[in-house]
Amino acid sequence: MNSHSAPRPVVILDFGSQLTQNIARRVREMGIYSEILPFTTPIAQIRDKKPLAIILSGGPSSVFEQDAPSVNLELFKLDIPVLGICYGMQLMAKVLGGKVVPAEVREYGVTGFHREKNTSSIWTVFPDSDPVLMSHGDSILHLPSGFVGAGHTKTTPYAAMENPKEKLFGVQFHPEVTQTRNGIKFIQNFLQNVAGVTPNWSLTGYIDRKIEEIRSVVKQDHLICALSGGIDSTVTALLCHRAVGPQFTAVYVDNGLMREGETQSIVKDLQSLKLPLIVSHSSELFIKRLSGVKDPERKRKIIGRTFIHVFQKEAKQLGMPKYLAQGTLYPDVIESVSSNGSSSVIKSHHNVGGLPKRMPFSLVEPLRELFKDEVRIIGKELGLPDHFVHRQPFPGPGLAIRILGSITNDRIRMVREADRIVREELDGTDTGKSLWQYFAVLLPVHSVGVMGDQRTYENAIAVRTVTSVDGMTADIGEIPHSLMLRISHRIISEVRGINRVVHDISPKPPSTIEWE
Repeated sequence: MNSHSAPRPVVILDFGSQLTQNIARRVREMGIYSEILPFTTPIAQIRDKKPLAIILSGGPSSVFEQDAPSVNLELFKLDIPVLGICYGMQLMAKVLGGKVVPAEVREYGVTGFHREKNTSSIWTVFPDSDPVLMSHGDSILHLPSGFVGAGHTKTTPYAAMENPKEKLFGVQFHPEVTQTRNGIKFIQNFLQNVAGVTPNWSLTGYIDRKIEEIRSVVKQDHLICALSGGIDSTVTALLCHRAVGPQFTAVYVDNGLMREGETQSIVKDLQSLKLPLIVSHSSELFIKRLSGVKDPERKRKIIGRTFIHVFQKEAKQLGMPKYLAQGTLYPDVIESVSSNGSSSVIKSHHNVGGLPKRMPFSLVEPLRELFKDEVRIIGKELGLPDHFVHRQPFPGPGLAIRILGSITNDRIRMVREADRIVREELDGTDTGKSLWQYFAVLLPVHSVGVMGDQRTYENAIAVRTVTSVDGMTADIGEIPHSLMLRISHRIISEVRGINRVVHDISPKPPSTIEWE
């Protein structure tokens, strides 16, 4: 393929599911280019993209709702294979003349899927009673003309449907998540055996395209980069520096909300990469503006606005560059605002929803289409050392969103010291290497304790450990009981003001990885 132009895509129409990005990622893992479009995209625009296949995502709506997301009937007459997932299947059935009703028994969680006999070969990836993840309150009562049932569960007669002649398929479950054991194989079956799609996507081509795009946007202007020292912003900086060379400057902001010793380590690492770097020591400004603020959304937006103010100050010293680069990723975008406006906003990210409406910079975001694991691959291709590539994700707002409640210097001290202990006990161990993230959270509660025969009424720390691949979903990160005991003992003994430690064992969803 031409490395400077995107190949024909598998188009994913987004109906507001928080898992839409997961579908895109699964397709890309197969080496197939995918592109997400809002469900409101005109048919002509979809046709112009010459999609190899179309996938209809799930969504939070019911097809019965007034103004529920829908599609034009013409979508199914484009002679392009279509797969509907959850809401996408129900919508396909409704638009094509079937009947959808509220389910007698709503189905949420993992259940056994039974494929029907005499159906297409793409269903053979599912052995009898294979686990699939269901999440629906409506069900199909009557299939559209030309369709047959392809599978059922204990409570859902039509858990899958197909019209092989028209290459139209639907599943009530979510094949894009790991809880559906053979879901990825099914998507691959659909794309390869029904749509005839072959691999056409590589991240090497992505690097070339983005460098060219940055050059075409920035032209002769100067580009300033918000550089946190994490993998996302570092890869962004390397791409931008490679694209525009001397027209590029990175700015690292010490906001006073970093982990212990992290600012010094990050600055040393960044300087070793030979990037043009300015370090702005602004901790007093951030902490002053956060004083008394408890609401997590306000925290994020205050931090986002303060970052911009700091950049403005530094930018004036550089002749006021026109462009600001930042390491926004796909998960940042989907958790801040749906691509179609219909899904729930989970939280604003300081580099997405926290930016002020009026801003002196035009944004350059070369990674906003990628997941964390894809960024790591690009980092390796750009020559980043392993300790950069495998650095744990750390939120842009820093410890501010790991302190539930108000921000004070003393509360920052407590969570910073507790976090240092967690890292000291897990860094470099086999347990630590198996985890996506591990960190400490300061809770907004006090509890009674006894220390040195004296009654205490002090703070509690939650230790968060998770495993994940891309941050979109996460499982509980199990650690040995003896290690958890040691972490708890050290935090209570060494961190003044803490008398209780708990272990957070909540997966995502329903929880998020960060507490705020």
